Amino acid sequence: MSSNINTDEAEIEKLLRRGVDEIIGLENLKKRMFSGEKLRIKLGVDPTSPNIHLGRSVPLLKLRDFQKLGHQVVFIIGDFTGTVGDTSDKDSERPNLTKDQIKENIKTYKNQVSKIIDLNKSEVHFNSKWLGKLNFSEIGDLASIFSVNQFISRDLISKRLKEGKRVSLKETLYPLMQGYDSVSIKADVELGGSDQRFNMLAGRDIQKHFGQREQSIITGPIVEGLDGRKMSSSWGNTINFQDTPEDMYGKVMSLNDEFVVKYFTLLTRVPEDEISIYEKEVTINPKGVKMSLAKTIVEMYHSLDEAEKAEKNWEKTFSQRGIPEDINEIYVEEGETLIEIFIKKDLLPSKTEFRRRFEAGAIKNAETGDIAPEEISETITIKYGKKDFIKIIKK
Repeated sequence: MSSNINTDEAEIEKLLRRGVDEIIGLENLKKRMFSGEKLRIKLGVDPTSPNIHLGRSVPLLKLRDFQKLGHQVVFIIGDFTGTVGDTSDKDSERPNLTKDQIKENIKTYKNQVSKIIDLNKSEVHFNSKWLGKLNFSEIGDLASIFSVNQFISRDLISKRLKEGKRVSLKETLYPLMQGYDSVSIKADVELGGSDQRFNMLAGRDIQKHFGQREQSIITGPIVEGLDGRKMSSSWGNTINFQDTPEDMYGKVMSLNDEFVVKYFTLLTRVPEDEISIYEKEVTINPKGVKMSLAKTIVEMYHSLDEAEKAEKNWEKTFSQRGIPEDINEIYVEEGETLIEIFIKKDLLPSKTEFRRRFEAGAIKNAETGDIAPEEISETITIKYGKKDFIKIIKK
């Protein structure tokens, strides 16, 4: 028992209830937590994108909950598993990522994760450290623990096989690798989405094979993205940790009303009694509740000042149809045309795209609403997209 472990039963019950779909090994986990034992809490993330999105924050926030109670957080960056790819939530084989792509993607991972957990009190590992050393004999030993039937009976794998889609042998190794991560760091608890259930159960079997105590498993719900499908970098429907305050605020405000309470519950730590009030208010004043959600999320990943600024800009730009306070300024010489400015400053990808928007009336004088002039004779603020503004200042 560690004197630094919080054993308050109400706090533990709240941790094991909020944002949880299922707990495997619940009674044993409670017993260990109530006793004050310091547990090793594992979360692994594959760097399949340079951005960590809010869907990933569900287990990260749960990791922080454990950390606040005094338990040991173990965060694994899957630089090895990322080159293989987990297809647990995909209806087709993942494209292979190269080591260089993985290296590029992980550059800011620690900085992003530090927005939620205290890395100074955490263990951070790259799983290539142990997975890259396994030989064929050792991999064969791991593979012997499972049958092919166990793998292909999974819903998405079975569906792909029935549809005649390819299932690579490499995919069958992914659960072994994730499970071996648990052995390597001696995990007591593993966190993950409900779509990770099979892989985390594999960890229990592999731990048992190596004579370790089987980890408890906590699965969390899947979070919908901006289009209502599962939030996923491959679908581009994400709100990312690294989004600017304005983009983050705007994305939350574009969210379907039906997901607002779920976002409050899973993606924030706003007290549950406050969320109950929002749940009643959202049917009456969805915009106001959504603004509270947007401000809360921006403050989590940036600051209160940035959240208030983003809120003010959103209201001015979208609610009052005004011009945001912080827009880029471009200084131009006498005689430069608007199309020359846009192409030179990479505001649009091509002259063709400029012409398309200009002829459609989508490039306007932001102050008057009139079509923008083709030649710049004075300082002017241009709106050229839903949220895109530029102030052109004549020298």
